[in-house]
Amino acid sequence: MPSVDTPAAKPEYWDAAVAHLMKRDRILKKLIPQHAEVWLTVADTPFVTLARAIVGKQLSVPAAEALWDRFTQACGKRPTPASIDKAGLQGLRDAGLPQRKADYILDLAAHFGDKRVRPESWADMEDEAVITELTAIRGIGRWTAELFLIFNMQRPDILPLDDPGLLKAISLHYFSGEPVSRFEAREVSQAWQPWRTVATWYLWRSLDPAPAQD
Repeated sequence: MPSVDTPAAKPEYWDAAVAHLMKRDRILKKLIPQHAEVWLTVADTPFVTLARAIVGKQLSVPAAEALWDRFTQACGKRPTPASIDKAGLQGLRDAGLPQRKADYILDLAAHFGDKRVRPESWADMEDEAVITELTAIRGIGRWTAELFLIFNMQRPDILPLDDPGLLKAISLHYFSGEPVSRFEAREVSQAWQPWRTVATWYLWRSLDPAPAQD
Protein backbone atom coordinates (compact mmCIF):
# COMPACT_ATOMS: atom_id res chain seq x y z
CA MET A 1 0.00 0.00 0.00
CA PRO A 2 1.16 3.57 -0.62
CA SER A 3 2.59 5.54 2.25
CA VAL A 4 4.53 8.63 1.27
CA ASP A 5 5.40 10.65 -1.75
CA THR A 6 5.75 14.34 -2.58
CA PRO A 7 5.12 17.44 -0.45
CA ALA A 8 2.11 18.36 -2.60
CA ALA A 9 0.31 15.23 -1.41
CA LYS A 10 0.33 16.06 2.32
CA PRO A 11 -3.17 15.67 3.83
CA GLU A 12 -4.66 19.02 4.75
CA TYR A 13 -5.06 17.97 8.39
CA TRP A 14 -1.49 16.68 8.81
CA ASP A 15 0.17 19.73 10.36
CA ALA A 16 -2.68 20.26 12.84
CA ALA A 17 -2.51 16.58 13.78
CA VAL A 18 1.25 16.71 14.29
CA ALA A 19 0.95 19.76 16.55
CA HIS A 20 -1.74 18.04 18.63
CA LEU A 21 0.19 14.78 18.97
CA MET A 22 3.46 16.43 19.92
CA LYS A 23 1.66 18.39 22.61
CA ARG A 24 -0.30 15.44 24.01
CA ASP A 25 2.14 12.51 23.78
CA ARG A 26 5.75 12.52 25.00
CA ILE A 27 6.70 9.50 22.86
CA LEU A 28 5.39 11.00 19.65
CA LYS A 29 7.06 14.29 20.54
CA LYS A 30 10.36 12.44 20.12
CA LEU A 31 9.39 10.25 17.16
CA ILE A 32 7.71 12.74 14.83
CA PRO A 33 10.75 15.01 14.25
CA GLN A 34 12.71 11.94 13.11
CA HIS A 35 10.36 11.67 10.11
CA ALA A 36 9.55 15.31 9.49
CA GLU A 37 9.89 15.21 5.70
CA VAL A 38 7.53 12.31 4.98
CA TRP A 39 3.80 11.75 5.36
CA LEU A 40 0.83 9.71 4.21
CA THR A 41 -0.14 9.94 0.53
CA VAL A 42 -2.41 8.11 -1.90
CA ALA A 43 -0.92 6.41 -4.96
CA ASP A 44 -3.65 4.05 -6.19
CA THR A 45 -7.33 3.81 -7.05
CA PRO A 46 -9.65 2.15 -4.52
CA PHE A 47 -9.90 -0.96 -6.67
CA VAL A 48 -6.13 -1.38 -7.08
CA THR A 49 -5.53 -0.69 -3.39
CA LEU A 50 -7.95 -3.44 -2.37
CA ALA A 51 -6.68 -5.88 -5.00
CA ARG A 52 -3.14 -5.34 -3.80
CA ALA A 53 -4.19 -5.91 -0.19
CA ILE A 54 -5.80 -9.23 -1.10
CA VAL A 55 -2.88 -10.41 -3.23
CA GLY A 56 -0.35 -9.56 -0.51
CA LYS A 57 -2.32 -10.87 2.44
CA GLN A 58 -0.31 -13.04 4.88
CA LEU A 59 2.87 -12.70 2.81
CA SER A 60 6.20 -11.06 3.54
CA VAL A 61 6.83 -7.81 1.68
CA PRO A 62 9.21 -9.40 -0.88
CA ALA A 63 6.82 -12.31 -1.51
CA ALA A 64 3.86 -9.94 -1.84
CA GLU A 65 5.75 -7.77 -4.34
CA ALA A 66 6.76 -10.80 -6.40
CA LEU A 67 3.19 -12.13 -6.53
CA TRP A 68 1.82 -8.67 -7.37
CA ASP A 69 4.28 -8.41 -10.28
CA ARG A 70 3.05 -11.73 -11.69
CA PHE A 71 -0.56 -10.70 -11.13
CA THR A 72 -0.10 -7.41 -13.01
CA GLN A 73 1.58 -9.22 -15.88
CA ALA A 74 -1.67 -11.15 -16.26
CA CYS A 75 -4.10 -8.30 -15.54
CA GLY A 76 -2.28 -5.09 -16.45
CA LYS A 77 -0.15 -2.65 -14.50
CA ARG A 78 -3.29 -1.01 -13.09
CA PRO A 79 -5.77 -3.90 -12.95
CA THR A 80 -9.47 -3.23 -13.49
CA PRO A 81 -12.56 -5.39 -12.97
CA ALA A 82 -12.67 -5.92 -16.74
CA SER A 83 -9.03 -7.03 -17.00
CA ILE A 84 -9.50 -9.46 -14.13
CA ASP A 85 -12.67 -10.88 -15.68
CA LYS A 86 -10.75 -11.32 -18.92
CA ALA A 87 -7.96 -13.22 -17.16
CA GLY A 88 -10.50 -15.44 -15.41
CA LEU A 89 -9.86 -17.99 -12.72
CA GLN A 90 -7.33 -19.95 -14.75
CA GLY A 91 -5.38 -16.82 -15.66
CA LEU A 92 -5.17 -15.82 -12.02
CA ARG A 93 -4.08 -19.30 -11.01
CA ASP A 94 -1.45 -19.31 -13.78
CA ALA A 95 -0.17 -15.99 -12.38
CA GLY A 96 0.54 -17.74 -9.09
CA LEU A 97 -2.51 -16.85 -7.00
CA PRO A 98 -3.74 -19.61 -4.72
CA GLN A 99 -7.31 -20.74 -5.36
CA ARG A 100 -8.72 -18.79 -2.43
CA LYS A 101 -7.02 -15.51 -3.36
CA ALA A 102 -8.09 -15.94 -6.97
CA ASP A 103 -11.68 -16.37 -5.79
CA TYR A 104 -11.37 -13.26 -3.62
CA ILE A 105 -10.00 -11.18 -6.50
CA LEU A 106 -12.83 -12.31 -8.77
CA ASP A 107 -15.36 -11.41 -6.07
CA LEU A 108 -13.74 -7.98 -5.69
CA ALA A 109 -13.97 -7.45 -9.45
CA ALA A 110 -17.62 -8.52 -9.42
CA HIS A 111 -18.50 -6.10 -6.60
CA PHE A 112 -16.91 -3.18 -8.44
CA GLY A 113 -18.07 -4.23 -11.90
CA ASP A 114 -21.69 -4.72 -10.79
CA LYS A 115 -21.68 -1.49 -8.76
CA ARG A 116 -22.40 -3.37 -5.54
CA VAL A 117 -19.83 -1.03 -4.02
CA ARG A 118 -19.74 2.64 -4.97
CA PRO A 119 -16.40 4.26 -4.12
CA GLU A 120 -17.69 7.64 -5.24
CA SER A 121 -20.09 7.64 -2.28
CA TRP A 122 -17.55 6.65 0.38
CA ALA A 123 -16.32 10.20 0.95
CA ASP A 124 -19.74 11.07 2.38
CA MET A 125 -20.00 7.96 4.56
CA GLU A 126 -18.91 7.40 8.15
CA ASP A 127 -15.90 5.17 8.78
CA GLU A 128 -17.96 2.26 10.09
CA ALA A 129 -20.33 2.42 7.12
CA VAL A 130 -17.41 2.13 4.69
CA ILE A 131 -15.98 -0.76 6.71
CA THR A 132 -19.34 -2.55 6.60
CA GLU A 133 -19.52 -2.17 2.82
CA LEU A 134 -15.95 -3.34 2.31
CA THR A 135 -16.19 -6.37 4.58
CA ALA A 136 -19.11 -7.65 2.50
CA ILE A 137 -16.46 -8.50 -0.12
CA ARG A 138 -14.85 -11.91 0.33
CA GLY A 139 -11.27 -11.70 1.54
CA ILE A 140 -11.63 -8.26 3.12
CA GLY A 141 -11.82 -8.26 6.90
CA ARG A 142 -11.93 -5.37 9.32
CA TRP A 143 -8.13 -4.94 9.42
CA THR A 144 -7.89 -4.68 5.62
CA ALA A 145 -10.80 -2.24 5.57
CA GLU A 146 -9.19 -0.08 8.25
CA LEU A 147 -5.91 0.02 6.34
CA PHE A 148 -7.86 1.04 3.25
CA LEU A 149 -9.39 3.93 5.21
CA ILE A 150 -5.89 5.00 6.22
CA PHE A 151 -3.92 4.53 3.03
CA ASN A 152 -6.49 5.22 0.34
CA MET A 153 -9.08 7.50 1.93
CA GLN A 154 -6.71 9.18 4.41
CA ARG A 155 -9.32 9.15 7.16
CA PRO A 156 -7.70 10.93 10.12
CA ASP A 157 -8.86 8.92 13.13
CA ILE A 158 -8.45 5.20 12.37
CA LEU A 159 -6.93 2.86 14.97
CA PRO A 160 -6.21 -0.60 13.47
CA LEU A 161 -5.99 -2.60 16.69
CA ASP A 162 -5.51 -5.87 14.79
CA ASP A 163 -2.34 -4.57 13.15
CA PRO A 164 0.71 -6.40 14.54
CA GLY A 165 3.05 -3.54 13.63
CA LEU A 166 1.04 -1.01 15.61
CA LEU A 167 0.87 -3.30 18.65
CA LYS A 168 4.61 -3.98 18.38
CA ALA A 169 5.39 -0.25 18.28
CA ILE A 170 3.13 0.51 21.25
CA SER A 171 4.76 -2.34 23.17
CA LEU A 172 8.24 -1.06 22.34
CA HIS A 173 7.67 2.62 23.07
CA TYR A 174 5.08 2.59 25.86
CA PHE A 175 5.50 -0.76 27.67
CA SER A 176 9.29 -1.39 27.54
CA GLY A 177 8.80 -4.21 25.06
CA GLU A 178 6.27 -6.12 27.15
CA PRO A 179 3.31 -7.69 25.30
CA VAL A 180 0.41 -5.27 24.95
CA SER A 181 -3.30 -6.05 24.77
CA ARG A 182 -5.78 -4.37 22.47
CA PHE A 183 -7.35 -2.78 25.55
CA GLU A 184 -4.01 -1.29 26.62
CA ALA A 185 -3.36 -0.05 23.09
CA ARG A 186 -6.75 1.62 23.02
CA GLU A 187 -6.03 3.29 26.36
CA VAL A 188 -2.74 4.69 25.04
CA SER A 189 -4.49 5.95 21.91
CA GLN A 190 -7.01 8.09 23.78
CA ALA A 191 -4.54 10.97 23.85
CA TRP A 192 -4.21 10.78 20.06
CA GLN A 193 -7.85 11.43 19.18
CA PRO A 194 -8.99 12.73 16.74
CA TRP A 195 -5.74 11.97 14.88
CA ARG A 196 -5.13 8.27 15.55
CA THR A 197 -4.28 7.62 11.89
CA VAL A 198 -1.37 10.04 12.10
CA ALA A 199 -0.11 8.60 15.39
CA THR A 200 -0.33 5.09 13.94
CA TRP A 201 1.59 6.15 10.85
CA TYR A 202 4.48 7.59 12.88
CA LEU A 203 4.60 4.50 15.08
CA TRP A 204 4.85 2.35 11.94
CA ARG A 205 7.66 4.59 10.72
CA SER A 206 9.51 4.07 14.00
CA LEU A 207 9.73 0.36 13.14
CA ASP A 208 10.40 0.85 9.43
CA PRO A 209 12.06 4.23 8.79
CA ALA A 210 12.10 3.71 5.01
CA PRO A 211 8.49 4.36 3.94
CA ALA A 212 6.85 1.79 1.72
CA GLN A 213 6.55 2.83 -1.89
CA ASP A 214 3.84 1.74 -4.29
